Amino acid sequence: MHQAARSAIPSADLESFSAHLKSSTNILALLGAGLSASSGLPTFRGVGGLWRNHDATMLATPEAFDDDPGLVWQFYSYRRHMALHAKPNKAHYALAELAKRRPNFITLSQNVDGLSPRAGHPASQLHLLHGSLFDVRCTAFYCDYSEKDNFTDPIAPSLAIPREGPQPEPARTDKTGAEATSSLYAAMKLPGSSQGELDISNDSVSLPAINVEDLPRCPKCKSGLLRPGVVWFGEALPKDTLEAVDNFIARSDRIDLIMVIGTSARVYPAAEYADIARQKGAKVAVINTDRADTPKLQNGLQCDWFFEGDAGAIVPELLRPVIGEV
Repeated sequence: MHQAARSAIPSADLESFSAHLKSSTNILALLGAGLSASSGLPTFRGVGGLWRNHDATMLATPEAFDDDPGLVWQFYSYRRHMALHAKPNKAHYALAELAKRRPNFITLSQNVDGLSPRAGHPASQLHLLHGSLFDVRCTAFYCDYSEKDNFTDPIAPSLAIPREGPQPEPARTDKTGAEATSSLYAAMKLPGSSQGELDISNDSVSLPAINVEDLPRCPKCKSGLLRPGVVWFGEALPKDTLEAVDNFIARSDRIDLIMVIGTSARVYPAAEYADIARQKGAKVAVINTDRADTPKLQNGLQCDWFFEGDAGAIVPELLRPVIGEV
């Protein structure tokens, strides 16, 4: 498990939050990319939100896919690969454990990395606002093919992460060539040799253009391109996900607590949930590395707690009085 940084939560804040958490029944959490940062995944937001020399948000549009599906698939194949090699951190496990102990705790996640499901978060209490990197669907107009939990990596041979070529160690003493030959054969034993994958997020690493014919194809209609099953900018959010959260709020006489974790929650609809929960009596706890990312509440109200730092360290500590150690 990727180790999260140790947190330093003021004792008074920790005690007041713990007391409120213990008495809370109806709980809502909003999750963002900051939750997975200590698992080693890039957030692609704010300063440094680039992939190679591309603004990551500009690759997350239907127009980008229409214009250059090869580049967009390289970006998402890279993200799939990174997510599959990452591990859920303690915050993912802590939230999953809280869900198992609090049936009226639901989570709305903006993350597409699949780490919350892999941590065992109950599916009925986890709602994915932006879909998943591991869902795919056909782009052909008359084809309805879709697939969930496709963990094939790479999803097409052309999208394999390139590796360094064989690099034999030069012989130090042997003059016959036998040592050099042995070193060459050892270096060519890929995968599993010392040769690592190239970091294709670095613009200095050459990234070959990919022919459309070599991109993932629909197994049903045989002609349509498959695309990542994430929600891109400009696309409608999943209706069933929004209805599930709205129904939870509507049927709850009171919301006791909302936790905003690793996100600024300033984009609709996540932005409005903190206000809605507050209107139903909720106290608001924010866990983030940047105080500037505090949600803007109506009427200039402030959150009740702001815990600054790595969510991977802070969340388990906050939830420990209810869930124990994770």
